[in-house]
Amino acid sequence: MDRERDRLQAVLEALPRAAIVQGGDEHVVAVNRRFVEMFALAGRVAYAPGAPLEPVVEAVLDHFAERPAWIVEGTAAIAARRVHRAAEIALTDGRVIRRDVEPLYDAGGEPFGSLWTAEDITEDKRREHALHRDNAALAELARQRNEFLASASHELRTPLTSIISFCDLLADPASGSLGADQLNFLAAIRRNAARMAGVITTLMDTTMMREPQLRLEFGEVDIARMLEHAVADRMSTLTGAGLFTVLSCTPGPPLYGDEHRLEHVLANLLENAAKFTPPGGRVAIEAEPEGDTWRITVADTGIGVPEQYREEIFSGFVRAPNAESGGFPGTGLGLTFSRDIVRRHGGELSVAEAPGGGALFTVHLPITGPAREEEAP
Repeated sequence: MDRERDRLQAVLEALPRAAIVQGGDEHVVAVNRRFVEMFALAGRVAYAPGAPLEPVVEAVLDHFAERPAWIVEGTAAIAARRVHRAAEIALTDGRVIRRDVEPLYDAGGEPFGSLWTAEDITEDKRREHALHRDNAALAELARQRNEFLASASHELRTPLTSIISFCDLLADPASGSLGADQLNFLAAIRRNAARMAGVITTLMDTTMMREPQLRLEFGEVDIARMLEHAVADRMSTLTGAGLFTVLSCTPGPPLYGDEHRLEHVLANLLENAAKFTPPGGRVAIEAEPEGDTWRITVADTGIGVPEQYREEIFSGFVRAPNAESGGFPGTGLGLTFSRDIVRRHGGELSVAEAPGGGALFTVHLPITGPAREEEAP
């Protein structure tokens, strides 16, 4: 018996946690040094094997910040549940411990006691609280940033709209004749004002997508119709860039999604194709159902995206070096906005090299829409 007790004591001492074994007749079977030190039992109560459990429990409860209504459950009650139980308990000295209770059974399945362990998790809780505090501070900074972007975008959009309108009025022959140089200057003003208005629109859209209260308006989407609308709306841009455009859509089931937002994604991809493809190039838009998803691709014969930047360009304000060095205008926000929309539909947006060179953007969208937790704001 003494040998078995010594072995049990050795096992408890090897545990990294404070531990005590409760016997079936509510006495102490064994207790390790960590348990004695954690609750300062030395010199206060008897805790040697065979000592009554109740005084030990009372000495432990003296350290609890809030004394529980129970004293200690009997072995039969613990064994009847046949479950591991855990709790986090605050102590009077500011420490926090994790207490675990495990019923013990003999070879025949009969309960003969329980193992109580405790671990000091004070530092873990402090780090957890600090993390919550930092997250709250970051959320507040993000809210302030979004408010600033929304306010600044609104204030800038109004005068830009006026500039564009007055440019159109001045260019109208009814307002008086202008020289060739004057018309070129006016066209440059309008072109840059329109580009700035587009950047502001993207900023506002990106800000709105990051607002937690924003909800997408989901409904039944006819993919073929949506693609026709998106291409028609950008056809002047594509033809103005001297590009040949091809649209192909395989018949398939309707998609559950926000048609307006998805058209924004396609519009952005088409505008990028027009911007980065030299005159005489080709843009191909294809769509087909693929299992339980729709696959939509936009391929061009333009400058393409270097492999090492094919993920970075979706992170916001990041543009590939060949786009920067080529003097192509842009902020790098459009693709961020587009991926946000696609992911909120439960899908994915990626880019690869198109056959023969250029960029190939692929959108995968689940036909039934996002999972409910993804659809929620």
